[in-house]
Amino acid sequence: MTTVTNDKAIIKEITINVPLQLVWYAWTISDRVAEWFAPETVVEAKIGGAYELYFVPGNREGMNTNGCKITKLINEKELHFTWKGPDQFATLMNDENELTTVKVCFATIDSDSTKVIVEHVGFKDSEDWTEALNWHQMAWSGVLDSLKSALEKGEGNLCCQP
Repeated sequence: MTTVTNDKAIIKEITINVPLQLVWYAWTISDRVAEWFAPETVVEAKIGGAYELYFVPGNREGMNTNGCKITKLINEKELHFTWKGPDQFATLMNDENELTTVKVCFATIDSDSTKVIVEHVGFKDSEDWTEALNWHQMAWSGVLDSLKSALEKGEGNLCCQP
């Protein structure tokens, strides 16, 4: 996995040894997303559709991306969605008018391998945001490791569990 960080973005890249279509489904079908990212999900694979992850089962108040939407969708190539940070950063980064954005790009390496690049943008360049940026660096590494494990071995580890 490759990691690049600048003042306002996190970029993570990983190669997954499964065909592109399976990786695409893992990001765009609710039941598949729930296997490796969050235990409860609402994913409507269309522009303007929901991209909501609920990290604590049954809890719709905290630790979620409630209200986040898909902003760009190009079949098997790109998925962009708005993002809300975890509860500890809610006052900093969960203003509906200033959400950060996650861009996921997909590329076929060969018939059995896919490259996934996650770019999380919109972090502010200030001390207040440093902890949020650092937390998300760690979280995205775990998320992509879980995706790889779920798709290659059937053993995803859900992110951000309390």
